[in-house]
Amino acid sequence: MRQERAERTRQKIVEAAAEVFDQCGFAGASVSEILARAGVTKGALYFHFPSKEAIAEEIQGAEVGTLETAATASGPFLQAVIDVSYAMAAALRESPTVRASIRLAIESSFSEPSPGPYTASIDLVRTLLLRAQGEGSVRMDLDVDAAARFVVSSFTGAQIVSQVFTRREDLEERLAELWAFILPGLAVPERIGRLRLHAPEAVPAG
Repeated sequence: MRQERAERTRQKIVEAAAEVFDQCGFAGASVSEILARAGVTKGALYFHFPSKEAIAEEIQGAEVGTLETAATASGPFLQAVIDVSYAMAAALRESPTVRASIRLAIESSFSEPSPGPYTASIDLVRTLLLRAQGEGSVRMDLDVDAAARFVVSSFTGAQIVSQVFTRREDLEERLAELWAFILPGLAVPERIGRLRLHAPEAVPAG
């Protein structure tokens, strides 16, 4: 029972910190604000985390779970790459923890680079593109390493611009545009028409 209570407290701290990091960034987030949102004492916080940096480290990489769902796809694998971009878009809108992780990763790029989340994303996209080559949907002359970096970089840029203009309300539309431009460079031409470029549950605009 005590262990369950401790785990609930730890989770409350992480969730509260994610909300603060999402709204204020790492530098702007204060421990006092995290304590207020979590509704815990300073002693409880420092029992679980020695510093604000330690809480940020716990949150970073929260999006990897969303990405890893694509690794279980049985194919078509190029469609899985597209689908995971929309899954990430949904997670960015719905999960403060994922948003905080992305913000922390972006801000660290300008101070002390923390490439872990980017590396995980690039590795996953590379794996799916290699499988897509094996099933004949991706060009065999494609530089898969470069393509994976480009896809992740393009998504990162698209979601940042969408955040600036619409707080990511139009992110699915921006992704549809992104894939319309990128796919001709990735896919075997006759396979492009078989791919869904919108979110799985979305109805494409007429």
